[in-house]
Amino acid sequence: MSSTAELGDVLSALARLRTGVDELYTRYGDVAVVRRIENDLQRLEIDVSELSTAAPGPPRQRSGGAAASVRLGGATAPREVGEHDIIEVPDTPYDPSWWQGVDDEGVGGQSSRED
Repeated sequence: MSSTAELGDVLSALARLRTGVDELYTRYGDVAVVRRIENDLQRLEIDVSELSTAAPGPPRQRSGGAAASVRLGGATAPREVGEHDIIEVPDTPYDPSWWQGVDDEGVGGQSSRED
C-alpha cells in the first residue's frame, strides 16, 4: 500500500471520528469529557496533516509491546513486553527506609517531622 493510500485511510477514519464527535456534542452538550475527545481528535488531525508533508522513512516492523525491565539474578535487563505477558507486582511492603526524609504529596510539606 502506498503512503498516499495509507494517509487516505487515516483521513477517512478521522472524518468518521469527526462525525461521531459532532454527534456526541449533540447528545451530551459541551461537557468536559466531550471537549477532551474533541481535543484528542484535533491533535490527531494536526499530526496527520504534518505527516502528509513529511517524507516516508524506510519500512520498519512495528513492535507489539512496550519496553520493560526483567530482573535477572540481581541485574535488570530490558526486554520487550508483549500483549499477553503478565507482569507480577509483589504484595510485600516496600522498605520504609526508601521514604525517609521524603514529603508525602497527599499531605503536603512535612519535612520537619521525624518518621
